Amino acid sequence: MRTDEKKLDQMEERPTDRARPPQMTRTRLWLFGGTLAVYAAIVVGVLTTSWLVTFDWQVMFFRPYKQWPAIHAFLDYFVVLGQRGPTAVAVAAWLGWRCWRQRNLHPLLVLGASLLLLNITVGAAKLGMGRLGPHYATTVGANEMWLGGDIFPSGHTANAVVTWGVLAYLATTPLRRRTLSVIAALGALGVGMTTVYLGTHWVSDVLLGWAAGLLVLLAMPWLEPGVTWVEDRLMGILLRLWLRLRPDSLRGPLPAGSLAPGLSRQRLAPDGEVLVRETIGATTGGRPATRAPDGGWPHHASRPYTIRSERTPANPAGSRRPPHADRVPRTTPLGPTSVRGRNTGG
Repeated sequence: MRTDEKKLDQMEERPTDRARPPQMTRTRLWLFGGTLAVYAAIVVGVLTTSWLVTFDWQVMFFRPYKQWPAIHAFLDYFVVLGQRGPTAVAVAAWLGWRCWRQRNLHPLLVLGASLLLLNITVGAAKLGMGRLGPHYATTVGANEMWLGGDIFPSGHTANAVVTWGVLAYLATTPLRRRTLSVIAALGALGVGMTTVYLGTHWVSDVLLGWAAGLLVLLAMPWLEPGVTWVEDRLMGILLRLWLRLRPDSLRGPLPAGSLAPGLSRQRLAPDGEVLVRETIGATTGGRPATRAPDGGWPHHASRPYTIRSERTPANPAGSRRPPHADRVPRTTPLGPTSVRGRNTGG
């Protein structure tokens, strides 16, 4: 096998850093069901003005931002880690680089699908329950529901869980996934507690935001088929656009004649031959034979075309001549000699 053929095989077998997406396993289903139960319990607790609402008012009267004013300036910046715009741009930039490296759109599409699901579910809950925040509360001890507010659940908290949790979801190794999961959980915990410190959310808002964000992450495997479908269509569109804008991007001499309409240029051989992989009746050497775009074998002025597996194997010196070609005797005017010129006659 020639050196360029070995390189081609290595390129075909080289793995990418795209990991297999998590599956909806039984454990994941149990976690989803348990988180959904917690979500429902928090909503019921607030609607019935239970001890959870009483605790909300106690924390609000405690006014943490007045108890520890020294960290107020820092937390004003830290809470941006849960703001939808800046976090989405930062994570999208990182995932965009990964898309370029992997030559696919899967990371960005997963981020887009997760944020879309988050906005639909959390936005509907906010508008449906209409709870007022601590700064706009009207009645002490009341749950402040259906008064035109939009803070239940906490959007900052849920967005921090989903945006940074997507990085763990897309991790390529178990160690990276565990490490990023811990970092994302600590970041979401900090963002949620910061909103309570600043007085922009009740404690129950933050608890429901954690649950809402976790539900989105746990439901992501159900969205994978749709993400894959969209990715396949977009990649096809981008490939056709690239070939239209850069028709000369394929290296190597083309066969005589124009290409047939709708032909897909699938393969370039390392030695400059343009091949389109097509499985035909039999394979040679375990590899499918390839045909030229015009239905026949390509012809080059420099040498006749042969299937790779039928070519003469290279000797250790790298030549394709027979291994003992230099020892074949021939007849000269002086008598039989070898190619090297050594006289073997008497």
